[in-house]
Amino acid sequence: MTVMDLNSDVGESFGSWSMGDDAAVFRSVSSANVACGFHAGDPSVMAQTCRDAVAAGVTVGAHVAYRDLAGFGRRFLDCSPTELADDVLYQMGALEAVARAAGTRVSYVKPHGALYNTIAHHEVHAQAVVDAVRAFGGDLPLLLLPGSVALEKAERAGLRAVTEAFADRGYTPDGRLVSRREEGAVLHDAAEVTERMVRLAQDGTLTAVDGSTVRIHAESICVHGDTPGAAAMAAEVRRGLEDAGVTIRSFA
Repeated sequence: MTVMDLNSDVGESFGSWSMGDDAAVFRSVSSANVACGFHAGDPSVMAQTCRDAVAAGVTVGAHVAYRDLAGFGRRFLDCSPTELADDVLYQMGALEAVARAAGTRVSYVKPHGALYNTIAHHEVHAQAVVDAVRAFGGDLPLLLLPGSVALEKAERAGLRAVTEAFADRGYTPDGRLVSRREEGAVLHDAAEVTERMVRLAQDGTLTAVDGSTVRIHAESICVHGDTPGAAAMAAEVRRGLEDAGVTIRSFA
């Protein structure tokens, strides 16, 4: 039997500004990457998101980011490794507090946006993220891009590194995500996305933007919560996977 985690980036509203339909997404996913206030989210949004996750039986993870609220965490920040490690630790601690109050806990860590992509190749920032997770304690798993530098450093540090694929994102021939500045970066056809994810679960391959076949090892699949129609897409992806005999279960 094939087992796959289905995760989504959630809790990304801020103040009176609303993004996504997290409650609807929770009906389909098994893990929730909750924004921790540095790229999106605020204390009340974080707390409500955790309460909704508990009600839906969804595992909570810390979606940590560069301190870039204006840029939604999609811009690289050339901060020192100490500053980055402290920022990541701070975000994890904040989410852990509201998660405990909601009756759950932080069970894993997933970097967001520019931080996620940067630590795929940036040795110093990758080590800073790993150091922060180690400092937090509990040996929390890190959800990362396959083949990333951070994945190697996490495993070397004795942490579990969980690889993921993105349902609604295009891939380059070398297994990286297509830049959001380029055509084909974000996929919107739910039927196409579902077909791709079933294929990924069954044989570990995807079709890259140039038509070539790329092999992706993934224990988790992400459907972005801020993508238009995310709730419907998550539901269709889950239905397609389960119809293909895949069991949806959180890796954490």
